Amino acid sequence: MNVIMKALVIGATGATGQALTEQLLTDPDYDSVHVFVRQDMDICHDKLTVHLIDFDHSETWADTIKGDVLYSCLGTTLKQAGSKDRQWQVDYEYQLAVAKAATINGVPYYVLISAENADANSWLFYPRLKGVLERAVSNLSFERCVIVRPPLLKRPNTDRVAEKIGETVLGTISQIKPFGSLKPMPVVDLASAMRQAIKQGKSGIIAKEMLWQLSALDRQNG
Repeated sequence: MNVIMKALVIGATGATGQALTEQLLTDPDYDSVHVFVRQDMDICHDKLTVHLIDFDHSETWADTIKGDVLYSCLGTTLKQAGSKDRQWQVDYEYQLAVAKAATINGVPYYVLISAENADANSWLFYPRLKGVLERAVSNLSFERCVIVRPPLLKRPNTDRVAEKIGETVLGTISQIKPFGSLKPMPVVDLASAMRQAIKQGKSGIIAKEMLWQLSALDRQNG
């Protein structure tokens, strides 16, 4: 891709969003990176613009969602959110509101981090949340809508106990050949795959197998 782009990122303070932002700042295909966050970031770069916003008041930020690619990395856990209603608000309502603003402002490309088990018809809360969000953003008028479904993510210095256990168990099991697909994915690899998905003209749902391939391609091209 030879076109120089402007990147937009929500969820830039999370593990994947932070890794993605750092990569975008050193990516020559992007001349500016705009992040939309609720609290300031401890990072400075000539290409970076930080927008402090209140997601509950879209009238104050909707017209600033302008660029070439919107990367949607926003999300929380039930424990962090405190309730299912609050988690739905952050993971679904906020992300959909930003995506809608992007389409109104003519942003052509969109990349959403979803979940491997996303299913709008699931009786389980989290898979259903992610599935309903996937369906909603897919119906928007983006030129290309990319939805990534990563495996368990490996976050640096995570304080999520279940995640730590999962990383250890799956990391060990995945070394056995038949279970290689269970390998946790470092957030830096997911971020690389998201960038490559845009560069390679991808659209639609991208499962973990293709995410690993895109991440490897990014390393080759780096």
